[in-house]
Amino acid sequence: MTDFTFDRRSLLKGGALTLAAAATMSADQLLGYAKAWAQTSPWVPEAGAKINLLRWKRFVEAEDVAFMKIVDAFQKANNVTINVSNESYDDIQPKASVAANTGQGLDMVWGLYSLPFLFPSKCTDVSDVADHLAKKCGGWTDSGKAYGMHNGKWIGIPVAATGGLVNYRISAAEKAGHKEFPKDLAGFSDLIKGLNKNGTPAGMALGHASGDANSWLHWALWAHGGRLIDKDNKVVVNSPETAKALEYTKGLYDSFIPGTASWNDASNNKAFLAGQLYLTVNGISIYVTAKKDNKEMAADINHAHLPAGVSGKTREMHLGFPILIYNFTKFPNTCKAFTAFMMEPEQFNPWVEAAQGYLSPFLLDYEKNPMWTADPKNTPYRDVGRTASTPAGDGQMGENAAAAIADFVVVDMFANYCTGREDVKTAMSSAERAAKRIFRA
Repeated sequence: MTDFTFDRRSLLKGGALTLAAAATMSADQLLGYAKAWAQTSPWVPEAGAKINLLRWKRFVEAEDVAFMKIVDAFQKANNVTINVSNESYDDIQPKASVAANTGQGLDMVWGLYSLPFLFPSKCTDVSDVADHLAKKCGGWTDSGKAYGMHNGKWIGIPVAATGGLVNYRISAAEKAGHKEFPKDLAGFSDLIKGLNKNGTPAGMALGHASGDANSWLHWALWAHGGRLIDKDNKVVVNSPETAKALEYTKGLYDSFIPGTASWNDASNNKAFLAGQLYLTVNGISIYVTAKKDNKEMAADINHAHLPAGVSGKTREMHLGFPILIYNFTKFPNTCKAFTAFMMEPEQFNPWVEAAQGYLSPFLLDYEKNPMWTADPKNTPYRDVGRTASTPAGDGQMGENAAAAIADFVVVDMFANYCTGREDVKTAMSSAERAAKRIFRA
């Protein structure tokens, strides 16, 4: 193994490691880098700091291992403690909200979507961290800025996103008459129906799956020209365009594998890997698991962006992962230093590699990582940071837009119609009432 030494001088000279070197760093070498980085950091951790950090529970084990190595090196280099707890997607927001309301229990949360916007007044201004990373890593994508900025300042750092892209079995799609993945709504509908006819069904979550259901159902709404709110944050969900989106989605749902209305974010992964499901919308974690446990299945898996909508353009909502620092923490410098450290190229590139496509960064330089093209099946996930729209769609992100996605307003509208609980008009009216309560319209 190559022997690396790190010191203040090498860092000041801009001596960044190559990706290959960083990927082979041992724990001792990473610690050496962390110590040298601490000498030049704009943020000096508070003496004896003890940080409680909550993050989403990993779907790719190697990603979590790489993350914890970064945590360990930072702790040792700065003589601080970072206690990391993990919760499922759906449990992050309630626990984060409790901490925000009580002012205790947590210092940082690495959460989902627009979490900082649920309580922006409780978030530390991290504009200095965002600017530091932008200068070093090629700048932020527009979606990264939208996920991190509120009223001109950064209230969270968008670490990465998980792409809500189509995962499908190549052989099943070809048998259904689609050697190439369809690029339009009609072709996608035909594929779903063909898969069901052949006994190789598709299925996408319509339950309270924070990642999977929200991502593809917002796509379905936007693809037909529907919107929850307009650019002025006025509720406009009750519309002919939304009705068309509901009818189209009901047509897909009728060909789905049974049970999707109660699925959480793990359900489609399990069904796909068990050979019960042949198309879904998900991150790359299904493929990553298959490569390890079922190489024959992995060879038959491919990925694609969802098809273009009626406008001819594709608009997607992917699962962003912002990290926030509460403004009641006793250790703001430690929190800022850790956030910046974990996203430095020397360890962030290997971390992205370890995630194997599950983390798509919002910082532009990370698109150059060769892992995105080394396996062509990874490539669709590379541009997720560029193509992501926030839950606000055409509107402005804020507490109300964040609350609407946390309350599954759009998801419940589709689920209520698809399962027959409500007709089209009632489903739209119910969503309209729920949204107007949130947006106070």
